[in-house]
Amino acid sequence: MFYVFRSYNTVEGPFNFNRVYNIFVSSFAVRGYQKMSYYKYAREHYEQPKENLDEIWQDRLVEWRKQEATVEAEKPTRIPKARTKGYKAKKGFNVIRSRIAKGGSKRKRASGGRRPKRAGQNRYSSKKSKQVIAEERASRKYENLEVLDSYWVMEDGNYKWFEVIMVDPEAPEIKNDNDINWITGEKNRVQRGLTPAARSSRGLDNKGKGAEKVRPSQGAKDGKGK
Repeated sequence: MFYVFRSYNTVEGPFNFNRVYNIFVSSFAVRGYQKMSYYKYAREHYEQPKENLDEIWQDRLVEWRKQEATVEAEKPTRIPKARTKGYKAKKGFNVIRSRIAKGGSKRKRASGGRRPKRAGQNRYSSKKSKQVIAEERASRKYENLEVLDSYWVMEDGNYKWFEVIMVDPEAPEIKNDNDINWITGEKNRVQRGLTPAARSSRGLDNKGKGAEKVRPSQGAKDGKGK
């Protein structure tokens, strides 16, 4: 569990942040942890989150299973990961948590007659990754926002949860921020396959030999890109 200390006055005098921080760090040193930043400590916890978070992991699963498939989160669950994806704790940035069912997709039954074995309904997997599908659903629900990036947060036997970082292009804080105001000229990034997850799903991470068929699109060259 992590605590955010804010400056305030107590009965004994002003709150001493340095003293509390040293106690916080020394408590981990006793357990064998080296002195490290919060971001590094949080990143190491998510290398094996189910084992490291334990009760927190289980409590989140119980709560998130009861929620709707696409909901707005108050803040990122994985703050270090969100920061690397471009998230900033300011107006105009929103975090949307999307739940996607695991497994393949079931196709519509063909109208022509055939035996069930040849109906071709089951055991088909989508060409899009689950992460891209999560971004698309978040984008459809919040039409006034643009998807910046996304990341995995949790999964169980039936579902995967992704947090999608979305930006309001019309917010003054976004227009005045030179790091992110490029997105004000973007429209429907997910549907056009321009987010990092979408580009990866389209095979655009590879270049050169062996990637001749992935460009200009997956639909070109007789669908041989993937």
